[in-house]
Amino acid sequence: LATPMKRHGTVEEIAAAALFLGFDATFTTGIELPIDGGISTVDAP
Repeated sequence: LATPMKRHGTVEEIAAAALFLGFDATFTTGIELPIDGGISTVDAP
């Protein structure tokens, strides 16, 4: 695969990220959390 992680995310990994953002105890406001296997950190050609 073309992502730095060399694999797709699992349903459980995506769900865990969504739960983290929805959890009342997290200290986050207005965050964008890319769940893309690191592809957003790679420079485009």
